[in-house]
Amino acid sequence: MAALSAISMKRRIFPGVQTPWLLLALPIMAASLSACYETSYDEAVKKLNNGPPPPPPPPPPGGFGPTFSEIQANVFTPSCATSNCHAGTLLGGGLDLTAASSYAMLVGVASTQSAGVQRVNPGNPNNSYLVQKLEGPGTTGNRMPPSGALPAATITTIRQWITDGAIDDRVAPSTPIRVTSLSIVPGSTLTTSPNQITAGFDRDPDASTVNANTFILQRSNNDGVFGDGDDIAITAASISVPGANPRNAVFTLNGTLADDTYRIRLLGSGASIIMDQAANALDGEFSGNFPSGNGVAGGDFAVQFTMSAPVVLGPTLDQIQAVIFTPSCATAGCHNAGSQAAGLSLADADTSFLELVGQFSNQVGQTNVMLVAPNDPNNSYLIHKMENAASITGNRMPPGVAIPQADINQVRLWISNGALR
Repeated sequence: MAALSAISMKRRIFPGVQTPWLLLALPIMAASLSACYETSYDEAVKKLNNGPPPPPPPPPPGGFGPTFSEIQANVFTPSCATSNCHAGTLLGGGLDLTAASSYAMLVGVASTQSAGVQRVNPGNPNNSYLVQKLEGPGTTGNRMPPSGALPAATITTIRQWITDGAIDDRVAPSTPIRVTSLSIVPGSTLTTSPNQITAGFDRDPDASTVNANTFILQRSNNDGVFGDGDDIAITAASISVPGANPRNAVFTLNGTLADDTYRIRLLGSGASIIMDQAANALDGEFSGNFPSGNGVAGGDFAVQFTMSAPVVLGPTLDQIQAVIFTPSCATAGCHNAGSQAAGLSLADADTSFLELVGQFSNQVGQTNVMLVAPNDPNNSYLIHKMENAASITGNRMPPGVAIPQADINQVRLWISNGALR
């Protein structure tokens, strides 16, 4: 009876299976299961993947940032740290991607499948085996995860985390926040006014602490000295920490900088200071090389630069004489010394200056208009005649072929600069 009950129980547990066949199948099943522990997860998948593939994990939500904590929560935990993969007793490639172990098993750790390649090589996503497995093909075994490739945007986010140094943001940094870059080279001389000044940090600052009280631009008021009471504060159009790159602080200028010496300050001491996300003060002291700081929180970052726009020298009358007046105007029958059309000689630069600048036209209806009105090309009859203005008397000058507008603009610039000799 006991034997019959045992057989009946087995038949209830395995309905429709005859006991002798069950006894034969058990060793085969045991051998198959033992294969999971012999080699890598990829090889185990090949041996056991006779049935339908596992359902794909839910896609990670869009918009998560390139930080380890967000990658763990949105990628590793739902897509990789699953049973029979990179969690529990079956660890594919010996890699545990659960939250407690993943960072220590990824960053700076040699791959067991690709000799000489780290699983995550900080700063180098192209030489990180994690990225190679996610992007596939070309890696040892299958592309990961086996349930389906991750979205390209997700892989890009992981790449960015590695590019940024593969930092574990869950651990409070042991050093204070520092300035690592500035869009203006300290001590440099600029010839073109910048539109903005960007400071970079080694981690995200607290955006609320980056403002006009902590990111300061001043000019020396032409004495090259700061702190003497006559410094001029430059008001920004805006000061911000951009969402696209929250490790930067941007001072957007509200106009063009005048020639002078300038000082940029990022404050790490005093009543208003720049802080990181954990309320640690900026380590700001600058010794000439980035990153800033002396290893102790606190201290201001201060550098200078010079603005010196090149002086634009306009065309001289001698140049205008050689390029325009002599070949196009002081010709036979026109404005040379012999013919003096309309009583005007443009034979040489000295004569042209005496007969043009401050002299009134003698043409009908234009006697109240100067031939060249210094600083006022729009009210100079010479320009009217060259540009064929509707108000002129007679024909456009010179007759025949018009002077190129680029050359006329040079005459305009000479007049705007005072029509000097």
